[in-house]
Amino acid sequence: MNPIPAPISPPSRVLLGPGPSDVAPSVLRALGTPTIGHLDPRFLSIMDEISAMQRVLFGTENELCIPMSGTGSAGMETLLVNLLEPGSRALVGVNGVFGTRMAEVARRSGAEVTVAEGEWGRAFTPDDLRRTANGGKFDVVCLVHAETSTGVAQDMKDMRAVADECGALLLLDTVTSLGGMAVKLDAWGVDAAYSGTQKCLSCPPGLAPVTFSPRAIKRLQSRSHPVQSWYLDLNLISSYWGGERAYHHTAPINMLFGLHEALRLALAEGLEARFSRHHQNGRALWAGLAAMGLELPVPRDERLAQLTVVRIPQGVDDDRVRGFLLEEFSLEIGGGLGPLKGQAWRIGLMGAASTRTNVTLVLSALAAALAEQGAAPAHGALAAAAAVYGEEG
Repeated sequence: MNPIPAPISPPSRVLLGPGPSDVAPSVLRALGTPTIGHLDPRFLSIMDEISAMQRVLFGTENELCIPMSGTGSAGMETLLVNLLEPGSRALVGVNGVFGTRMAEVARRSGAEVTVAEGEWGRAFTPDDLRRTANGGKFDVVCLVHAETSTGVAQDMKDMRAVADECGALLLLDTVTSLGGMAVKLDAWGVDAAYSGTQKCLSCPPGLAPVTFSPRAIKRLQSRSHPVQSWYLDLNLISSYWGGERAYHHTAPINMLFGLHEALRLALAEGLEARFSRHHQNGRALWAGLAAMGLELPVPRDERLAQLTVVRIPQGVDDDRVRGFLLEEFSLEIGGGLGPLKGQAWRIGLMGAASTRTNVTLVLSALAAALAEQGAAPAHGALAAAAAVYGEEG
């Protein structure tokens, strides 16, 4: 007979990678509250409150604004399997891993995909997309607002105009932006967007907030083929989240309790104050890293404050640094993805983890990790970070 494992006792970590981020204590408490039924009247009212709070963070009045049961990738699939079908045409901006993934999901949805190839570490301009579109017509234009693999923030100015020229819906990945920087879907003319709970919302992974505009819903309802995924079919799921309350699947009740608290915390802090906090801590981190002599490859005006990409110095072992941080400081940062694997670190300051204390910790720990390999950085990182707080304080 196999022995019964001991109860789990995970180590305490400071999560400063690309996600998941540290979970706020009150969110953890909400996750542990008593489970109730997925059609309980109180749970139905909680669902309504979640939708209302999501609308504020997404910057939209869309009626359909719900969390899907699944991680952020389920949100991506939700948009694409509902809005694409065999014969559809998709224009996808690819300047990182998650643009690449959107293109792949679009292909698997039966669409003809045209890729606008962008430089990794740089944002797209409207003309970049226009050149690839070359006057053609598309059903959707897809962009990543905050590219997790490269730390790039995508300016959405004039992207609606590009989509209009293509006769397309405009779709947006907001997995790493929602709750950490301004998302203004209605003002930008975005038709559908998705996110995840484990980044700037500081809730565990497991839900994917999505929203569809009336125009996107009209496209969904006029499909020639059934949605290829029964589980992600919004024609069905919207009946559960809408007035009918028609059963589709058993909702992850306690995860939704956690999301409710995470959204409530964001609104209680105030979105402008929350975005300012992320921006200030990001700027302080950049200043400290620069003072250490480390390269930040993304131009400053295209850089995410909540997720910073750092070039690994020549001769420094990536795995050894990250292992040192984990063993000596119980601190996690992320490695590079795709072409940046082994070439860069990704440092996240997201949600509850975006604090001055964590900026000081990661700068001190990284300096120690580099020194352990004989690559002692220049001094002055903490002073440079402190100067940013002095400027903005």
